[in-house]
Amino acid sequence: MVIVFVLVALLVLSVLVTGNWWVWRRLFRDTTRAPGAVRRAGVVVIAGGWALTVGALVAERAGAPFLLQRLLAWPGFLWLALSLYLLLFLLAGELVRPLLRRLLDRRAGAGEPVPSPEPDTAAATATAGPRAHGGPSAAPGRTAALTADPPPAAPTPGAGDSGGSRPDLTRRLFVSRVVAGTAAAAAVGTVGYGTHSVLRGPGVKRVTVPLAKLPRAAHGYRIAVVSDIHLSPVLGRGFAQKVVDTINGTQPDLIAVVGDLVDGSVHDLGPAAAPLAQLRARDGSFFVTGNHEYFSGAGQWVQEVRRLGLRPLENARTELPHFDLAGVNDVAGEDEGQGPDFARALGDRDRARACVLLAHQPVQIHDAVDHGVDLQLSGHTHGGQLWPGSLVAELANPTVAGLERYGDTQLYVSRGAGAWGPPTRVGAPSDITVIQLASRQA
Repeated sequence: MVIVFVLVALLVLSVLVTGNWWVWRRLFRDTTRAPGAVRRAGVVVIAGGWALTVGALVAERAGAPFLLQRLLAWPGFLWLALSLYLLLFLLAGELVRPLLRRLLDRRAGAGEPVPSPEPDTAAATATAGPRAHGGPSAAPGRTAALTADPPPAAPTPGAGDSGGSRPDLTRRLFVSRVVAGTAAAAAVGTVGYGTHSVLRGPGVKRVTVPLAKLPRAAHGYRIAVVSDIHLSPVLGRGFAQKVVDTINGTQPDLIAVVGDLVDGSVHDLGPAAAPLAQLRARDGSFFVTGNHEYFSGAGQWVQEVRRLGLRPLENARTELPHFDLAGVNDVAGEDEGQGPDFARALGDRDRARACVLLAHQPVQIHDAVDHGVDLQLSGHTHGGQLWPGSLVAELANPTVAGLERYGDTQLYVSRGAGAWGPPTRVGAPSDITVIQLASRQA
């Protein structure tokens, strides 16, 4: 088992090193003529970015001073997102690169001007060349021809990494700089927009869910579902206040906080979670643990949310006037002897009544089906958070986002309100979902 772990770790490390070397090559080596300050700066940027990322992860897990966590978290986690999209856009640029080279080669063959990464040098070569040999100044037509495709010259020391002709080197540099510059701008723009979409707060999504056992009197009952707020050194009290204000603005009958509230201790993040005391719903606010609570001291956070006015459902059930509301612990609690216990939460209930279950991870749907649950509310997936993360999330979860049916049980998965790691979302906007229950008797 240890050998397998070491081999997997070495494989992952090899992939990371190779990928970052390739990004450095495309961004810095291929866009310069020779070794120098630019290439050295590229090494510092990429290596330094990953050092900040590792530092941010270690500081969070090790409980480093909160100020240090905040100083490392912003640049470290943003670099994680930026490096992903630099890699993706540079890979996309590989499809464009040969087409652009072919276009420039065709223009050069037709005698048309070819763009140069150093226009001043090219112009000087075209106009000063004849004078250097004592000849008259070139005519305009002659100058254009020289600019378009000067005669091949033997490479000079330091001219670049290729032994090709100077015009070919010029075209390759131009193509490399266009592709690298476009990829870098696209990556920065994507991460910037994705970060802004998180920091401005989640939107509201409304979904109607019919339940066969729901009585007519409960038709239209509203449950505000919020998951994966992930209060952290990055997303603090101001973000929590936006989430609370958005939830209260929907005027729900009940609020369900379905796990991954925090990434850190009560000591560090208690003040950030304080706005949760302002949550308002006719039938109260309920909470179940997510896997990140068990990384952050689940017992302390259960006590803290209870102090703030939320009711934790630790493998427990409460009977509301028109349906049962149950909650189970997250599967991550099994390592601490506090895992999900469906029999305890649901074993002795009246199955003639409708039942709504709060369970952080969608994979718990199979136990919910076995226990006759009508609707399970979950989070955990973030909808993938950073595309193409949704493709990976689909491999580990039966449902990544939205409403699906499993036998007689329906599963709704929220994309979550916050973000883990990079405070960035791409292709998976954050949400707070208002589930409106519908009675088929109405």
